[in-house]
Amino acid sequence: MKFMRACACIAALMISVSHASAQGAASAAVVKPNVIESFSVSKAGAGMLLQIGLQQALPAAPASFSIANPARVVFDFPATANGLGYSSKNVNDGGVRSFNLVEAGGRSRLVLNLDKATRYETRVEGKLLFISLLADGDGAAVGPAVQHFAAGAQTGDHSVRDIRFRRSKDGAGVVVVDLSAPDMGIDVRQKGSSLQVSFKKAHLPDALHRRLDVVDFATPVTSVNAKAMGEDVSLEIVPKGLWEHTAFQSDNQFIVEVRPIKEDPNKLFQGSRTGYQGEVISLNFQNIPLRELLHVFADITNFNIVISDSVAGNVSLRLNDVPWDQALEIVLQQKSLAMRKNGNVVWIAPADELAAKEKSTLESKQQIADLEPLRTERFVLNYHQAEEIQAMIVGGATPDPNKPSVQGSFLSSRGTVAVDKRTNTLFITDAPAALDRIRDLISALDRPARQVLIEARIVEAEDSFSSSIGMRLGTTDLRGGTSGHRILGSDDVRFSLGNTYAQNSVNTGQGSINIPLDVVKDGSNVNLPASQLGGANPSQFSFSLFNSAKTMFLNLELSALEFDGRGKVVSSPRVVTADKVPAVIKHGTQIPYLVASASGATTIAYRDAVLSLETTPVITPDDKVRMKLKVTKDSPNTKIATSYGIAIDKKEVTTEVLVENGGTLVIGGIFTQNVTNSSTRVPILGDIPYLGFFFRQQTKEDKRSELLVFITPKIVNDQLVAQ
Repeated sequence: MKFMRACACIAALMISVSHASAQGAASAAVVKPNVIESFSVSKAGAGMLLQIGLQQALPAAPASFSIANPARVVFDFPATANGLGYSSKNVNDGGVRSFNLVEAGGRSRLVLNLDKATRYETRVEGKLLFISLLADGDGAAVGPAVQHFAAGAQTGDHSVRDIRFRRSKDGAGVVVVDLSAPDMGIDVRQKGSSLQVSFKKAHLPDALHRRLDVVDFATPVTSVNAKAMGEDVSLEIVPKGLWEHTAFQSDNQFIVEVRPIKEDPNKLFQGSRTGYQGEVISLNFQNIPLRELLHVFADITNFNIVISDSVAGNVSLRLNDVPWDQALEIVLQQKSLAMRKNGNVVWIAPADELAAKEKSTLESKQQIADLEPLRTERFVLNYHQAEEIQAMIVGGATPDPNKPSVQGSFLSSRGTVAVDKRTNTLFITDAPAALDRIRDLISALDRPARQVLIEARIVEAEDSFSSSIGMRLGTTDLRGGTSGHRILGSDDVRFSLGNTYAQNSVNTGQGSINIPLDVVKDGSNVNLPASQLGGANPSQFSFSLFNSAKTMFLNLELSALEFDGRGKVVSSPRVVTADKVPAVIKHGTQIPYLVASASGATTIAYRDAVLSLETTPVITPDDKVRMKLKVTKDSPNTKIATSYGIAIDKKEVTTEVLVENGGTLVIGGIFTQNVTNSSTRVPILGDIPYLGFFFRQQTKEDKRSELLVFITPKIVNDQLVAQ
């Protein structure tokens, strides 16, 4: 703290001395020189009261401004000398650490070094100037900004398990630290030009005490140094150039990203942050020369400010607790000024003058480009056709040797391009600046196309249940033998019933006439057995009633069958294709059919009954896959056939979807259910309650089928290819 206080005092002295000459013009406005003769500090309630005695009365309170970090209040006394006999003094009371009074160029600057930013008020009473430091002012303590990323647990043995470095797609350096527990205390601070990460009360294994040289990764980070610092682990990240960082934690991983920043000459603070970022200051000036006010901003910002000779005039302003970059922007807008920043140098001039200067610079560069010697460079293309890149370079027009440059062309007015198709090479002759633009274009375009593995899964599930029950009922009479039975007691006419074991005959009185067996070959009067289901024969149960002589039989046969079937068919076509390139994969058979022509002749054509996948994938910038899909699952249906050919059962899905990389999506589904109840019976007898069961056949069928189509895209990378 003492060191930082000393630095603040030295900085105040350097600021006041460096700009004393610039304030000399203000002192010329006061005819009689003044002298500061006394300075005293006393308490005033909860605040502090500073009393400054001068040799002559002040016409008004001196111009002043304040700085929040480090906390300072600055007063400028024009045409005033230092009569105290000393230029600095330590106070260390009431929030005032010290003051510095420096005389140079006919004026004196009083710098009050405070413990924290504090509001203040001034009043003039004759030869006395009173400065009241109010106690209700809030300010940040002086010190380096520390981001307490995680508070950490009070107990526990924590350690750093691994430290890795990689390069992100946008050129940022990514430091990944594996932690033993997610509740480890972490502090992140910017220390000079490097970034310091502290892991509180943690252990660093000996194998991780090392320095990683990561210059070859082409990121802002040049090295990462890990070491133990007492009970903590210190990780120093050393970047270069303009950069900004973000830190975040995911479970047991702590990640720091250091991104490069492209300098914008119109911005005072570089980076992706929006809004004003300067320290808060307060300014109170009445009719101060504009050039002197800009020098005050130079004192506050530590920027080197170059002011154009055409900047003149006075300005009056009173700003309280305003970021200094916003205050500077207000002043520039009020006076129609603009600025350009290059490193730590800010050039301020009227907007028209800056625009004219930039226009003149661009015209000079164009004249140099028109006069500088041409160069010829050869570009060998790996993944693109040379003719396609040639069309892009010349703006989509057909190259003309006499007029090589067209509107929108990357070539200059003197540039030419030639193509060697055999070696797929471009030969370009142009100025060095144009060649640099074309080189960047070719490096951005001549890259391998990203590929996508697309897998479709077609799942067909079937569930069927069938049952059938039937009866067979019949009689057999063996009493007639070969003579038959009499009809009405007469021997002239006789008959026989169902005798399958002997030859049947009828006695006409003149002799017997044989009746072939096939006339009464089946003794079942009711023949309604159970149906075959699934290719299986039904089970049968039968019994017979007969007399003691075994000449008359009553036969009853019960048959029944139940069938329960479940099946699943999984088809999985896969295809790999490049981004935005259509792909087709098919597997199946071709079925011939007859085609009749107008002349009456017939020819044979073929139809596809195949499993196919047709797709055109498009990889989005956020690594998702948008696809146009056509998935078919066709199969021949031999049950439906004509003289022209066999029917085809079609199952097809056509759609366009967006799926995450590696994700699975159901793009379609069909569910069908077929329930059938059938009954076959003997008329009248089959309708008799209860007894009709012996004269009926009943069959029940319940068939369900479901079709689901899944799609899974995966962006192919080196790791996936290796697997």
